[in-house]
Amino acid sequence: MDYKDYYSILGVEKAASPEEIKKAYRQLAKTYHPDKNPGSKVAEARFKEISEAYEVLSDVSKKKHYDDLGKNWNKYQQYNNPQEYYRNTRPNEDTPNFDFSEIFGKERTGGFSDFFSNIFGGNENKKQKGQNYETEMEITLEEVYRGSTKILHVLNQKLRIQVKAGVPHEQVLKLKGKGGEGVNGLPAGDLFVKVKVLPHALFRREGNDLHCELPVNLYTIVLGGKVFIETFDGGTNFILPAGTDNGKVLRLKGKGLPDYTNPTQIGDLYVKLNAQIPKNLSPTEVDLFSKLAEIRKDK
Repeated sequence: MDYKDYYSILGVEKAASPEEIKKAYRQLAKTYHPDKNPGSKVAEARFKEISEAYEVLSDVSKKKHYDDLGKNWNKYQQYNNPQEYYRNTRPNEDTPNFDFSEIFGKERTGGFSDFFSNIFGGNENKKQKGQNYETEMEITLEEVYRGSTKILHVLNQKLRIQVKAGVPHEQVLKLKGKGGEGVNGLPAGDLFVKVKVLPHALFRREGNDLHCELPVNLYTIVLGGKVFIETFDGGTNFILPAGTDNGKVLRLKGKGLPDYTNPTQIGDLYVKLNAQIPKNLSPTEVDLFSKLAEIRKDK
């Protein structure tokens, strides 16, 4: 049985900070996640290996025991279990009264590798809750406005997920019991789904409010007139007064997004007017603008 070098598995130095360890794990987990590699046994095995390494190195007590074992690896192989190793190599110390399978997070791992089972005292007959998993799901801003039902294929499961209107970007949804299978009667782990709201071509989101720019021709800005403003409920007409300032922001109350925790509360839509300067003027138009400039020069 080979020694597992968890630092090499995550591609970090032994002196790496918790933030560096977490960053390395997230990058690798995203690459080898089962969702990104459907049907790939190689990616699945790599993902489990990465998760196991992070399980150890992200926890101070677990990491300490692992580091201590690493320094004494050759000696450890001579003994049958952790307690025997401590009794023979540290006669002046109390033998730790723990099961290494407990220390190494049975509630999250949902089954150990042979390295865990044989070296850290894991017992295959132990009851273990299933492993928790994380994944991501993309939705559009229109789906945020209306709410939606999404189908997610993950861990060989087809899951129907109801997403409430107004869901924030990177909101994490917990699907209880949809993670890894439990062992010997304990429940399955959970699946945590991070919602990623895709950028919209027209609207920019700020909380429950929406922001956009509205191109308006110069003549409507100057003379006033009707403009059409896009909204998620079909759009609305708005009458601009003559002489409206370019860059003015219009507020359309209740035309934003529903609140995630209280859908009866609706945000607003803020529309910034953007005057469009006419291009490629004809000689007649140039002449008319010149006359207008002459008329206005003293005002």
